Amino acid sequence: MGAQKSIHAGKAKIDVNVDLTHKLCTSLMLLPPIPIRDGGSPLSLVIGSLCIKHPNLFGGSEKLDVSWDKGLYDSTVLVAYRRPRPEWLPQQCFVLQHSVSPEIGVHGTPVDNFSRSGSGGVNLSRLSLGVDLNEPASSNWTSTTSIKFEHVNILSDDGRSITRDMEGFPVTCSGSTHDSMVVLKQESRYAKATNDSFSRFSMQIEQGIPVLSKWLIFNKFKFVATKGLKLGPAFLVASLTGGSIVGDMAPYQAFAVGGLGSVRGYGEGAVGSGRSCLVANSELTLPLTETLNGALFLDCGSDLGSGRLVPGNPALRQGKPGSGTGFGYGLRYKSPIGHLQIDYAMNSFKQKTVFFGISNLGL
Repeated sequence: MGAQKSIHAGKAKIDVNVDLTHKLCTSLMLLPPIPIRDGGSPLSLVIGSLCIKHPNLFGGSEKLDVSWDKGLYDSTVLVAYRRPRPEWLPQQCFVLQHSVSPEIGVHGTPVDNFSRSGSGGVNLSRLSLGVDLNEPASSNWTSTTSIKFEHVNILSDDGRSITRDMEGFPVTCSGSTHDSMVVLKQESRYAKATNDSFSRFSMQIEQGIPVLSKWLIFNKFKFVATKGLKLGPAFLVASLTGGSIVGDMAPYQAFAVGGLGSVRGYGEGAVGSGRSCLVANSELTLPLTETLNGALFLDCGSDLGSGRLVPGNPALRQGKPGSGTGFGYGLRYKSPIGHLQIDYAMNSFKQKTVFFGISNLGL
């Protein structure tokens, strides 16, 4: 359940949203316990979000957004400042963001025949500062360019800075408790839809710029192509996701394969984690009632044999197979206050898993 309240104070608007959805989903998915910081204080159990918006900060239609999102094991604070520009020029957004989250996809330990992933004792504290430039839309294409300074600090479950994981392997590229980098990112997106089909494509390219000699130098790209097609009363959605990284690399930058949004039937990153990846998803939905759909799905994913190229080779040490297939069936329930997704999946090791998902839930 959730609740949202808007408070107007002059020209400022404060949106307060409290949402227990994440806690509900985590409990239903029966994830293995991850140690909670702050000694189990009441604040560590708070789950929700707070957003403060000002539409006219300095009297010239400048917009300021301040948001805080907190889950059971992660939190993100975001400050975004936008100033008006002519429509034919790129729209600027100055961003300051700090997040703390467990790195389960790469350092997590697969359990129960790879159907779940437990904590590996590695957490990312990421601070970024920079500017986003949103290019004017052209036909069905949109483009965003950003340049940001990023500082990534590695923490243990009790909040201490660490340089190595539980098995003594480095968790950063620099070998210290943190990595620093300046990242130039270009993202292009295409979207087109009709009554019977839709097409989406996105491409991200990141370039690490060596401002200082110890900062990371790398090139990373990722693409997602999705096609939806109506087949009589049914609807088929297929997608292909891939990516690769060359140059300097920290283990936490690896592509994690497995989990919701990747290969269902596996835990997060339980299939593999490598310098490259390729994941294919397909799902066929059939209407059962006006608000309830049934679904059949098949997911496949691989690290393309690149797990050994990740520093410390965490995938090999954790026994990840490197490739896997998940298939199953589920239900999709739509209501005015939210969407409920239930998936019953089986992986290549014949381990059966039930996944629950809730989105857009609020009152």
